[in-house]
Amino acid sequence: MPQPALIARDLTRTLDTRRVLDGVSLTAAPGRRIGLIGENGVGKSTLLRLLAGVDTPDSGSVVRPPDLGFLQQEAPYDSTATIAEVLDDALRETRAELAELDRLGARLADTPEDSDTYPELLDAYGQLLESAQEHEAWDADRRAEITLAGLGLGALAHTRTLGSLSGGQRGRLALAALLVRRPAALLLDEPTNHLDDDAALFVEEQVRALPGVVVLASHDRAFLDAVCTDLVDLDPAVDGPVRFGGAYSAYLAQKRAERERWERRFAEEQEELVALRHAAGVSARRVAPDRGPRDNEKMGYGVRANRVQSQISRRVRNATRRLEELERNQVAAPPPPLRFRPDRLAAMSGDDIDDEPLVSLRAVRVPGRLTLDRLDVTPEDRLLVTGANGSGKSTLLAVLAGLLPARGETRRRTGLSVGMLAQDSVFTRPGLTARDTYTRELGSARAEAVPLADLGLLAPADLAKPVGRLSVGQRRRLALALLVANPPELLLLDEPTNHLSPTLCDELEDALGAGPGAVVVACHDRWLRMRWKGREIRLAPGAADG
Repeated sequence: MPQPALIARDLTRTLDTRRVLDGVSLTAAPGRRIGLIGENGVGKSTLLRLLAGVDTPDSGSVVRPPDLGFLQQEAPYDSTATIAEVLDDALRETRAELAELDRLGARLADTPEDSDTYPELLDAYGQLLESAQEHEAWDADRRAEITLAGLGLGALAHTRTLGSLSGGQRGRLALAALLVRRPAALLLDEPTNHLDDDAALFVEEQVRALPGVVVLASHDRAFLDAVCTDLVDLDPAVDGPVRFGGAYSAYLAQKRAERERWERRFAEEQEELVALRHAAGVSARRVAPDRGPRDNEKMGYGVRANRVQSQISRRVRNATRRLEELERNQVAAPPPPLRFRPDRLAAMSGDDIDDEPLVSLRAVRVPGRLTLDRLDVTPEDRLLVTGANGSGKSTLLAVLAGLLPARGETRRRTGLSVGMLAQDSVFTRPGLTARDTYTRELGSARAEAVPLADLGLLAPADLAKPVGRLSVGQRRRLALALLVANPPELLLLDEPTNHLSPTLCDELEDALGAGPGAVVVACHDRWLRMRWKGREIRLAPGAADG
C-alpha cells in the first residue's frame, strides 16, 4: 500500500497583527524527513500546527494523510491519565488492525473461492495485511517496552499518573507513544528537548526507520544532521522559504559556499565601481589632447581633435551610465560575522598574556551541589564542562564567577573581569527598551563604539521594545550582545545555545574560537561538544552530593 504524501499550498497565518507565514508551500513525500530551521518566531511551530490541522490557515490548503501524529512542545494528555492508558491509546489502532485482520481471515476461510464476495474480501485482507506489516503490528507491544526503555522510562510503573511525572518525563512519554504508533506522517516540535545523549541517539534510529513522512522543527544540530533528508530555512528571503537537499552538514556547506559567492561578487563589484568612477572622472582628462598642433599637422588638427573629443565623450557617457546602473543595483555588503569586540584586551598580544591562572580552585565543595579537587583556568583557556543533569555544571560556573560561595580554596587574579551568560537572562529594569538597556549596561561611549544594531543579534524592530516584552530568546540575545560588545577576561557561558537558532549557534562557536580571553562553557549541545577544540572536564554525577 503506497504511503500518502503531505502537501501544503500557499499557507498564510497572522497571529495578533504579525504575519507569521506568508504563502508557504511544502511537499513531503514518504521517506523524506524534513527539518524546519530558522530564527525564533519565524513560524516553525505555527507551520507544524497548520500541517497537523490543530490550527487553521488564513488562506491556503493542506492535504494530509489520515494517519498523522503530532508531538507538540506541551504533552496533550490529561494529568490523571496513567502510563498504561497512554500506551493503550498509542496501540489502539494497531490492536484494532490486528483484530480486523483476524476477522477478515476468518471470513475468508469460511467463504468459497468461487463466491462473488471472495475477491473483495481477499483484496481487503491484502491491503490490511500490508498496512499491518508496515506498522510492524505484531511486534507493537514489545516495541512499546523497548521504546520506553530507550527514552529512559523503562523503570517507571505503568500505574503512574502523568501528574506524578516531571515535565521532561511527560514529554518523553508523548514521544514514546508516537514512536510506538508509527503513523504515516509524523510531525515533531523540538523532539530532543529533555533527552540525554543515549535517548537522543535512540530517537534518531527510530525516526530514520520510519517509512512515512517526517517533518520536524529542531534547534538540535546533531539531530538535524543525523535524521534529515532535507532542510527548509524559514528565515525571511526574497523568494520565500528555501529548501536545501541533505542534512545539516550539507546545509552548512551550501551556506558557506553562498557566503563566499556573495563576498566575491561584492568585492568584484566594488572594484568595478572604483574603476568606473576613475574612468568617468579622471581618465577623460588624461586622454584629452592638451598640446597645440605641430606645424606640419595644422591643416588636420581640428578634425583629429574633434574625433578624439568625440571618443572621450562616448567613453565618459558609457562609464557614467554603467556607474549609475551599478550604484542603483549594487550588491549589499555581506553582514559581518559575529565576533567579540575587545577594547582593553585588543591591545594585548600573545606575548603580553602570561600563563598564570585567572582562577584556581582547590578542594572546592558546595554541599549537595559540587565537589571538585582541582581546576586552573588560564588566560587563553578554552574549557568545556560536561556531565549529566545534577552533576554541578552551573554550580561550577557560579563559583568561577564569584557568585556562589564555596568551601575550599578559590584564588582569583586581582582586578579580573568576569562576564557570565546564565541560562535565564534577567534584567533589573524591564521597562527600558533593549537599546536603552544596552547603553545603560555598557555606558554611552562603549555603546556608541559598538552599536547594538551593528551586531545583528536583535531585529531592528526589537531594539525599541521594552526588555520585559522580549521573548526568552530575544533577552538571551541581548545578554549575549553585552558580552560581545565588551568581552571580559573570563567569559562563562551556561548552555549558550539554548533558545538560539542553529545559524546563530554556529556563528557563536566560531566567535568563541577566535575570541579574546578565557572561555568556559557548560553545555549539553551535542554538536558543540563534538566540534569542541579546547580541553574538557567532565563532572561525574557523584560530584554533586545529592
